[in-house]
Amino acid sequence: MSRMWAQMAEIKLKKVTDYPALLQDAWQQHLATKANNAPTVISTFAGCGGSSLGYSMAGFRELLAVEWDDNAIATFKLNFPDVPVYHGDISKLSVEEVLGITGLQAGQLDVFDGSPPCQGFSTAGKRDFTDNRNQLFREYVRLLRGLKPKVLVMENVSGMVKGKMKLIFSEILRELKASGYKVSARILNAMYFNVPQSRERMIFIGVREDLGVAPMHPVAESGMIPVRDAFLHCRVSDTPRLSPGLEAIVSKIPAWGDGSDVTGGNYFGTKRLDWNKPSRSIIKEMTGTRTALIHPSEHRAVTLTEAMRLGSWPDEYCFVGDYKNGMTRIGNSVPPLLMRSIATCIRNKILLPYEQ
Repeated sequence: MSRMWAQMAEIKLKKVTDYPALLQDAWQQHLATKANNAPTVISTFAGCGGSSLGYSMAGFRELLAVEWDDNAIATFKLNFPDVPVYHGDISKLSVEEVLGITGLQAGQLDVFDGSPPCQGFSTAGKRDFTDNRNQLFREYVRLLRGLKPKVLVMENVSGMVKGKMKLIFSEILRELKASGYKVSARILNAMYFNVPQSRERMIFIGVREDLGVAPMHPVAESGMIPVRDAFLHCRVSDTPRLSPGLEAIVSKIPAWGDGSDVTGGNYFGTKRLDWNKPSRSIIKEMTGTRTALIHPSEHRAVTLTEAMRLGSWPDEYCFVGDYKNGMTRIGNSVPPLLMRSIATCIRNKILLPYEQ
């Protein structure tokens, strides 16, 4: 039995009775004015702001976001107009430039966050050991060693500990520890952290050795939130036009089934939701062409607003571009409420004990 399942057996998980209200409360936490002494965070590979939103909900003040994708940057800036952004290749960003933008000195930053691209590790892809994106964590480590933050957080897919990818996982863990940190790595499933989606992520948390505090992860908080509760009072928005191939089979896909149940092998990535279960994991390819996330009872893809609910994005968050852009951003992001739990744990269990 994994450590997380053992913890779940020992605690009583709370039942979320009003998911839209919970999401709205979290949004208000994001909007609240941050205290002058609020913990600070820099987010690399920031995407459209999933991790940033989670940190903000937990009371953190973000000093810099680093991202290269144009659409992700446009979405981030729309929702975080006051956060400085480095729009470009992280390999061209120097430690000195980061310190200049943020006004920090090495060692002052509270949390250095990063989600290096994970396509080379993902079980949803080809799992290419030689994929160059598997090496982008080295840019994160380079900045980590120069900034010397109190705490590091690195997020990735669970597939990095499966098969030959374990070699890269071991290398990442070794490099993080060699940077002067006590590091713990654990797989967390977002569905136990107020997210109505079964989505496993590998979370590395490290604490600088001189702080004398052990790294720790949040324990499971909530019971599973079904799609029915996630869609409560969800506003109507546009749905994408399915490809002809999908249109021909979508009515035959059973609840919690996928396209291969109908075709015998094709359209495996197209999944139908079940009203009484959390969502399947949302991937960036679910854009309505060859792959889609299908509504529990209607023969259509979920709307972008419905996908936002399943990913724990408040209704007020704005995505730039069309349906494909939005689904790509959601599929690539960390669910904000999962990151809120991680950030809250770091603030209360690591940073506060150190300050005292």
